[in-house]
Amino acid sequence: MGSCTTACAKYLVFFFNLLFALTGLIVFTVGTIILVRYYHYYNFVGQQLWTAPLFLIVVGAVVFVIAFFGCCSAIKESSCMILTFSILLVLIFLTEIGVGIAGYIKHSELDGILGEQFNTTLKEYMTDPDAQQSWNSIQKEFNCCGIMQPDDWKPIFKNDTVPNSCCNKASVLIPPEKPRNTTCTQEYAAKMGCRAKLYEFLDNSALILGAVGLSIAVVQLLGVCLACCLSRAFKENYEAV
Repeated sequence: MGSCTTACAKYLVFFFNLLFALTGLIVFTVGTIILVRYYHYYNFVGQQLWTAPLFLIVVGAVVFVIAFFGCCSAIKESSCMILTFSILLVLIFLTEIGVGIAGYIKHSELDGILGEQFNTTLKEYMTDPDAQQSWNSIQKEFNCCGIMQPDDWKPIFKNDTVPNSCCNKASVLIPPEKPRNTTCTQEYAAKMGCRAKLYEFLDNSALILGAVGLSIAVVQLLGVCLACCLSRAFKENYEAV
């Protein structure tokens, strides 16, 4: 009966670690996609907030390795390896909690960081190609213009002219469509600023990432419980023998 229970626990832990490895792969993929797809937001969110996708990549890789170690420990029926696996899970769980708390604190500072970064890159638009590319990308993607409104570009262009990215076709639902081969001006530009739109996007993304992180944390705690039970079962089996 004991050996049957141990076998069931072993295969349960093995199956759990396969799922755990899959979650690590998903986290790694999400971090990579964010890093590649939204890298041009770097100029607006600052270095501190941009560490989030890098952290996801690292955590995803570590989780995948730990899950592989857990599978090996279950197959070999080693109570010592299972115990080590449990400790590793606890350590990464505590790390995630710490980073989550830090992320929550930084999230409260997000609006201020965006305001500072938007003002800085706006002033650098004419002299910094990287800032120029970032502004053109965000204005096209979010159908917005300027920080709060198109008028924010007046100190840069010294007139009513705005970047052509303010007048892309997708953004002309409210303003009249700009005639072809003409300069983009405030009359034809999108009326909403980019700061509010980027903040909304990042806020929604943070909620999604938070929900995913909480789900993974629950899975990790379940894994710790299963691993501890399996370690005890292995130890009892060996003592009985």
